Amino acid sequence: MILPQDTIGIIGGGQLGQMMALSAKEMGFVVGILDPTPNCPASQVADWHIQANYDDSKAIEELVTKSDVVTYEFENVDADVLAKCAELGKLPQGLDLLKISQNRKHEKAFLTKLNLPTAAYDIVASQEELIQALDLLGYPSVLKTCSGGYDGKGQVVIKSEADIKEATVLLTLGECVLEKWLTFEKEISVIVSGSSRGQFEVFPIAENRHQNNVLHTSLIPADILGDCESQAKEMAKKIAENLEIKGTITVEMFVTKHGGIIINEMAPRPHNSGHYSIEACNVSQFDLHIRGICGWPLPKVVLHESAVMVNLLGKEADLAKEWIYLKPEWYFHYYGKKEVKDGRKMGHITILSNSLNETLEEINQTNIWK
Repeated sequence: MILPQDTIGIIGGGQLGQMMALSAKEMGFVVGILDPTPNCPASQVADWHIQANYDDSKAIEELVTKSDVVTYEFENVDADVLAKCAELGKLPQGLDLLKISQNRKHEKAFLTKLNLPTAAYDIVASQEELIQALDLLGYPSVLKTCSGGYDGKGQVVIKSEADIKEATVLLTLGECVLEKWLTFEKEISVIVSGSSRGQFEVFPIAENRHQNNVLHTSLIPADILGDCESQAKEMAKKIAENLEIKGTITVEMFVTKHGGIIINEMAPRPHNSGHYSIEACNVSQFDLHIRGICGWPLPKVVLHESAVMVNLLGKEADLAKEWIYLKPEWYFHYYGKKEVKDGRKMGHITILSNSLNETLEEINQTNIWK
């Protein structure tokens, strides 16, 4: 076990790293951050900050040397750079999870191996292969880069032959996954935490709504049938058990019209849609991530109250400030980012609720998100 006063090194200094660090500090750990950005959100609450690029092997080595255990807040970390960390036993999440989740080709193969449902797909590396795959999957389909890409980046919807030329630009970046277009009713996420003690705890399922491919709102619990809920949790837990997860992972899924489940993708870390757990549950996704990577036992997750989490993107963060005085029951989170950009996640608000529909209407009436 990693114990209080030991050091946790976090690769990545964004808001997820910040919230990991806050949980770790509450438990008595020393926290170090590696991130290239000065005064990044996580560095503002950590004990020390190595300012360096994520592929800087010397900086990674320094982080590993100074830490008793190492984790990461996002999946775009070069797994090869972390190999030595894993060899030293300081990367409890291991490299398999990272390699699978940062490459859609590997991710699809892994899910298929476990007989878990995904959208029909094909791997393509050229325009000729793309055209052949489209003949099989039909229109519309979605072409996605195998690596990189988030919040809708690195993908193109192909609605007809006229879109093929635009889509082939992605192929210049390397192999891509072509997925058959899915019609679904809801998008959900299931967050699971595991520890080295073989325990696995599943958080209440979040129902997610997006705008411009960026998460806008999460509703907890998701409005889905009981059988659908059980199925989704079992799938996520099967993934966690197979990979012997230590820490927190997220599995994003689609719910079809008839209550079926299709797995979209995995994230080897806490997730934007799980922020509600800070206020709405007895323990947060970040608490269980820290507990899991440190070998602590995991308490059973309890949802105290239904909740709505809504992101503050770009200028929405400033618009929301005037409501701090008017909404004392809302929980405002600001990440400490200096530069405001359109679509950039600047913070979020969590609202505990007895009626999710009434809370959504209350949110709309503020015009923060107009």
